[in-house]
Amino acid sequence: MCEGGPVNQDWEDRVAAAWASFDDCPQERAHEFRALIDALVAELPADSPLGPFERACAWDSTGHSDKAVPLYREALARGLTGYKGRRARIQLSSSLRNIGRPEEGVKLLTPELDGPSDELDDAVRATLALCLSSLGRDREGLSLVLGALAPHLPRYQRSMANYARALVDPEA
Repeated sequence: MCEGGPVNQDWEDRVAAAWASFDDCPQERAHEFRALIDALVAELPADSPLGPFERACAWDSTGHSDKAVPLYREALARGLTGYKGRRARIQLSSSLRNIGRPEEGVKLLTPELDGPSDELDDAVRATLALCLSSLGRDREGLSLVLGALAPHLPRYQRSMANYARALVDPEA
């Protein structure tokens, strides 16, 4: 069982292989990559949230955030949860920013700051920082980015974390 519906490992492996080949796909052949993803999606049950999620990722990755947004929303509405659900919220927020709706991205991602922690935490903060910056809230965005960076530094973790807090709370 995968988050959002039953699939088998063979299908997951073929999707992973398609994405692994994506970087080798020139932009002028993006339609071929999307067709490959569409063919894989066609194997899923009609109501699977994985279908619109994978299609959204393909549109998004080939430069069409406008076509990805409704597909991400559909995947989430169909019940995409867990890791892929979190990915969908991150990617939807980024796409919303790309099409001039960063405030929706902020609203969607802000609750993720208090959600369960995983390897996507830094991506949440980076994407939220971009949305905030697009809204002219650069200090808040920089605070998020410094806060995400601090634990990865070989030294100065505490100082950077304190500086991050001070950007948005001068009393910190």
